[in-house]
Order: sequence, then C-alpha cells, then structure tokens
Amino acid sequence: MFIKLAWRSLMHRRGSVLLAILSVAVSLFVLLGVEQVRSQAKGSFSRTVSGVDLIVGARTGQLNLLLYSVFGIGSPSNTVSWEAYREIARLPRVAWTIPIALGDSHKGYRVVGTSRDFFRHYRYGRDRALEFSVGRAFADIHEVVLGAEVARQLGYRSGDSLVLAHGVGSTSFHQHDEHPFTVSGILRPTGTPADRALYVSLEGVEAIHRAEAEGGDLTPSSITAFMLGLDSRVATFQVQRRINEYRGEPLLAILPGVALSELWQMLGAVEKLLLLISALVVLASLLGVCILLLTALRERRREIALLRAIGAGPLFLFLLVQAEALLVLLLGAAVAFAGLAAGLWFAEPLLAERYGIYLGGLAAGGQVPVLMGAILTGTLTLATIPALGACRQSPDRYLRV
Repeated sequence: MFIKLAWRSLMHRRGSVLLAILSVAVSLFVLLGVEQVRSQAKGSFSRTVSGVDLIVGARTGQLNLLLYSVFGIGSPSNTVSWEAYREIARLPRVAWTIPIALGDSHKGYRVVGTSRDFFRHYRYGRDRALEFSVGRAFADIHEVVLGAEVARQLGYRSGDSLVLAHGVGSTSFHQHDEHPFTVSGILRPTGTPADRALYVSLEGVEAIHRAEAEGGDLTPSSITAFMLGLDSRVATFQVQRRINEYRGEPLLAILPGVALSELWQMLGAVEKLLLLISALVVLASLLGVCILLLTALRERRREIALLRAIGAGPLFLFLLVQAEALLVLLLGAAVAFAGLAAGLWFAEPLLAERYGIYLGGLAAGGQVPVLMGAILTGTLTLATIPALGACRQSPDRYLRV
C-alpha cells in the first residue's frame, strides 16, 4: 500500500520528480562509472605485460627495472652481458626468452632492439598476442617494426625509410644516417607502451653502433634486460632465486605482476580522490531529493491532513515519505545502470585501443554493493527530515473551511 500510494503521489508531481530522478541518475552514473573504470583499469594495468614469468636486468630497484624495460621510463643502472643472458636462457625450466636492448630513439620514441621471439611470445591484456595491421616482423638487420602510435603520429607507412638516433631524448645530435631502416610492418593498437616504440633486431642495433662492415659478427656484447617464459609456473620462484644468486654478475629477476601491483599502489591517492569527488556529487544529488520532499510537504498539507483524519498514524506518514525517497533512488539507479551498461559497451573498444583498459562489461561485484548500500542508507537518513515533518503536522489547521 505504501508503494502504490507513494507512486501516485510522485506521479502527481511528475515534473519535479523527473528532475530529481535525472539528478540521481547522473550522480550515480558518475560514481559507478568511476568505480567500474577504476577497478577494471587496475586489472588492465596489471596485465600491461602478461604471459611473462620473469623480467631480468642488472641489479637495481624492482620498480626501476619494470619502468625502463616495459614502460620505457628511466634508464638502466647497468647492462646484462650476452654470456649471462645465454647461460640463463639455457636453464632447464626456461621455455623462451625475449632480449631487450635500449639506448636509441627516433623523434622522441624509444627504439627497442629485440628478436623475432618478441612478436611470438609477448602478451598483453587477457593473454592477447601482438598483431600486425600492415606488413610483417623484421627479417633483415635494416628493417624496423613500428608501434601503432608511432606510425600514426609520424605518418609512416610500410616501406618508408627512417633514420635512428643515439640517445633517448626527443632531440639528438648523433643521427645514424649511414644505416637507414625500412618499415617492414606496423603493429595493431594495444593501448600499452608497445604502441610507442620502434622494434629492430639486435643485429640491427649492433650494426649502427659498429664501424665494421655489415658482414662481420654482429652478436651483441650486452643487452639492457630480457624477459623469461617458463615451462611451469611452479618453477618461477626457484628460477628467480637462482638468477638473483647468479655469481657471474649482479642480476635481478622480478615478477612483473607483483611489480605492476606495487606501482599501482603508488597511484592510490589519485584513485581515492576520484571516488571522493564522485561521492560528493552523489551527496549533493541526495540533498536535492531531500529538498524536493521538504518542498512538497508545503503543497501536500491538506493531503496529509486528510490521511491523518481517516486514521493514518505518524508511522504511516513516516514510511510513506521514506517510500517516495526510495522510489526516486531506485528509478535513478535503474537509469544510471542502464546508461552505464550502454556507455561501457560503446566505450570498450576505444578504451582498449587508446588506453589499454579492457572492460568486461558492467560488473556488479567489487565495491559496487558497498557503494549502493551506503547510498541507500544515506537516502533513507536524509529522507528522515521531511518524514518527521510529515509526522508532526497537525490535521486540524488544514481541514478547516
């Protein structure tokens, strides 16, 4: 009976009620949208590189190794000798390796020296492999593969020629003009740091730094870091300990997932700030609903007096006003969830391509139930103010002719 009477009362004031529902829907859309993107962006961030069991480099901090080997940020403290790399690559539990050589750039984008195994084994997101939008992987020491952003921003196409530069700055005074590279392929967008790099062979990196003829031995003497894939996840800690205790030179092996989680925790302040701003938006909307109900009491004095006259007690009126507030909240939440589901469906490919955020649709888990419970409690608490006003209203004054 409360719900039916509350519904008819709301329909009698449908204009102002519709605005209240829209206000609640927009605020909940913002709050839940931030929570959805936050929670799923965290998962996507932790999968910036997936399928890699260990990242190995010269002994330094865990985050420093992660930043320069995966994100291209910062500089390595030292290099890894080719002999150490080959020895570790031959360990029994190692299934594959991806060598990484840094130190060159092209118009502000880093150049990564690697092997063709990079395109076979590197994974991102939910175990997604790298794909080519145009062309193929490099097959010659003077061929280069471009990330999607590099090709888009610089306007390169397959078959174009370019020159690399020494150093990782946007401006370099040492161009490797004597060794131009030809674009052999362009990667599809991944939304990861792979989009912002150029990939050449290790032999190509050696060729531009050596004075010998191209036909000489181009085996590198050292590399910056390398990634490992093991034949069993059970052996991860065993191999990690063996590398960290390697006697030939000081090395560090890190678990990329753990390092990425640690890096995300450093961004926790921004994450909490976004939630706080969204919560304040919702609070402002709920205060608007409270004001709407208080204003409506002035227009409903005779209605409430009639209800009191026919036997409705204070508790009945209290629950009636609470039911109206609950209906406004539920209708606003329904609109917000519907809009959010449509928005996530529409934005998912764009977020995946541009920012590497892979959304799995509308997720009702995580903190969503907690947030909705807090919003429901806040709504009923704020609705107590107009509800108590309805209870205290005397019927005698408004029933006089």
